[in-house]
Amino acid sequence: MPDSKHPYPKNPYSRRKDEHLALATRFHGDDNGLDQVHFVHQSLPAVATDQVDIGTAFLGRHFPTPLYINAMTGGSARAKVINGQLATIAARLHLPLATGSLSAALKLPVLADSFTIVRENDPDGFILANIGADKTVADAQAAVRLLAANALQIHVNVVQETIMPEGSVTPDWLAHIQAIAAAVDVPVVVKEVGFGMSAETLAQLAAAGITTVDISGRGGTNFAEIENARRPDHAYAYLADWGLTTVQSVLESRAFPGTILASGGIRDPLQVLKALRLGASGVGVAGAVLRPLEKEGPEAAEAMLRQWLAQLPALFALVNADTITALKKQPIWYDELLLSYARQRRLVLP
Repeated sequence: MPDSKHPYPKNPYSRRKDEHLALATRFHGDDNGLDQVHFVHQSLPAVATDQVDIGTAFLGRHFPTPLYINAMTGGSARAKVINGQLATIAARLHLPLATGSLSAALKLPVLADSFTIVRENDPDGFILANIGADKTVADAQAAVRLLAANALQIHVNVVQETIMPEGSVTPDWLAHIQAIAAAVDVPVVVKEVGFGMSAETLAQLAAAGITTVDISGRGGTNFAEIENARRPDHAYAYLADWGLTTVQSVLESRAFPGTILASGGIRDPLQVLKALRLGASGVGVAGAVLRPLEKEGPEAAEAMLRQWLAQLPALFALVNADTITALKKQPIWYDELLLSYARQRRLVLP
């Protein structure tokens, strides 16, 4: 039975969500590849910080900053606290916020308030609901209604599902994605969960009518390691470095005809700048927010994001860009390892 400390009945969904949270701060990458991209330093300033506009647009909305808080959690008592804290931060900083997968709430409605607290704490904010690509149109519509969501994230997580003890992979995900995108009345973004997206995947999504993707590359929260840690046999340990890094994925997205959002181990404002320069319209952060939130509290997480937002205009000015459009024209150079990858994949470098 539930009690004040554990307000939900014992269930496998809450247990799994708490295991994911406990392991997320342990298994996170530190190399998303963006360190292989460099701006060419310019010694003569042409833009003042107060001339910079870091505003951007995606999912049918203009935002004053390219940052958004990406999908993390929900479905347990602990997750409810974290979601409430994240929503309060998002409301104060006017940042879009995505919840974790709503699958648990769809299967066990008593868990719904661990997600709806996001809308309670951020009543006027831009909220993205999140479901898996295995879900139905009815599931997607229910998820959007539950949060009065402004947009829907559909996550693809084939590596996680392959390793996860409870996982299941079926070859109908693309059909589900196409059907959901055609049926829901909010914008849709298809998001990886940390293994990156290839040009082939992006072409399939574009053909299915998807116009916004979050490439979520390797280098952030590592669900291969997380799910392996949840298995007593650790049977898939050799997949710990599977996937495309964030920088590889952004380069792979160059031919995608829609909007690119970038996430995956973003650890400082300079990496935000690099992701934008390579073609992203928005940049998501998750682990970088969760770690100070868990270790020092929500005030520390908010302070970190405030510092990033304060520093971004200065970094734009440093490279003589007053907008994201201008930023995308500034000269950059690449390490040989990334050049080799681009050559082998026949990618056009920005």
